[in-house]
Amino acid sequence: MAKRQTVNREQTSTSLDKHLLATLNELSKETRIPKSLLFDEALELLFEKHGKRIVTDTTE
Repeated sequence: MAKRQTVNREQTSTSLDKHLLATLNELSKETRIPKSLLFDEALELLFEKHGKRIVTDTTE
């Protein structure tokens, strides 16, 4: 299988509470919004709550 190239995105892996994941899958299906975009939104809200700016310089 060919690896998909993404722009301004990076793949990551994590484990989630199974109930949260089931709810995420349900929301994604109902709204037709990809889970990756729902994760983006959730992280943006989390960073805002904690007063954390989004890092814009990702050159390593």
